[in-house]
Amino acid sequence: MTFDVHAFRAREFPWAEAGEAIYLDHASTGPLPQRTRDEIAAFGLKRAEPFRLSNDDYFPTFERARNAAARLLNVSPRTIALMSNTSHGVNLAARALPYGPGDVVLSVHGEFPANVYPWIIAARRRGAEHRLLPLVNGRPDEAALMHAIETDPRVKVVALSWVSFWSGYRFDLAAIGAACRARGIYFVVDAIQGLGPLTIDLANTPVDIFACGTQKWLLSPWGTGFTYVRDELISELEPEEIGWASQASSGDFGRFLDYDPTFHDDARRFEVITLDFVHFSAMAESLGLFLEIGPQVIADRVRLLADRAVAFADAHPEVALITPVDPAQRAGVLSFRTVDVPATSERLRLGKVTHTVREGCIRLSPHFYNTNAELDAALELLLS
Repeated sequence: MTFDVHAFRAREFPWAEAGEAIYLDHASTGPLPQRTRDEIAAFGLKRAEPFRLSNDDYFPTFERARNAAARLLNVSPRTIALMSNTSHGVNLAARALPYGPGDVVLSVHGEFPANVYPWIIAARRRGAEHRLLPLVNGRPDEAALMHAIETDPRVKVVALSWVSFWSGYRFDLAAIGAACRARGIYFVVDAIQGLGPLTIDLANTPVDIFACGTQKWLLSPWGTGFTYVRDELISELEPEEIGWASQASSGDFGRFLDYDPTFHDDARRFEVITLDFVHFSAMAESLGLFLEIGPQVIADRVRLLADRAVAFADAHPEVALITPVDPAQRAGVLSFRTVDVPATSERLRLGKVTHTVREGCIRLSPHFYNTNAELDAALELLLS
């Protein structure tokens, strides 16, 4: 399809089209499209006066959100558990997967803490080892990772972020997942910095648990997210956190006192509700926007913006691009080191460029609705 970026901005992000700011910080918090803001306003008014709520405003809201997430991943909605953030999904994996004394949970240095601390604590409690492979020249050593997967029989779980929050490095999920699957190793992915600027088909990519908050690249409210659990794995995992709706009997509101502890046979067994109906309805609107435009159209636009940044860094050696040049090893996170990072950050701030400093780098994270002119203006401000 032809994507008219200016018409889209005028409709969904009028502040961007009016030049109020150059927003390049989607790796931190995504702005809300106008349709999502409208949904929050309309649903919020009904929530404030709950006699206006109908049955369709309750559990069908969660079904819409679950279905939208499933469509983004090309999986069945039964494999999707709605959760408040990525950490919730990582904790599900760390606490429910079967591993124990002498086993290894394998990861790499440079991971975001949300994909480290749950594993450290869970491994310690079980007598397992949480191992972080060292970076090589500031990047993950995928060869060392694959060697450990293929040769160390103690490795029972591999836990990785699809895309690095600070460097923008992107793992090859298909290759790593295939190596794990061949050896019966569980593969857990923190997807929050990847999904949106990238697409994935989990029906054909060997991942066991895929946790994703939606408040960043998926342009949804805080407190919304989802976790995919491979269908064949669902029945093998018993939730550590139990909600009143985790059980198959929970849909019968006339028989609460029967207390049947049999879990749902789908990923709803991992949901601890009541979740925020207003914001999950808004999440469904935002994910619907991705599905309407086309996830691949969005990914292609993000890639072209990243290509532009790569070309800029190549032409200006005084600006060091930390993010890999190879398109297969990057997504939307672009990390730069300049001669004076604090001074560069101040120039960007004065230029109304919303950005972040992470691990001594300027991090720019443009999305599909950003324009070439916006990115070029930000890149010029990297020059001292």
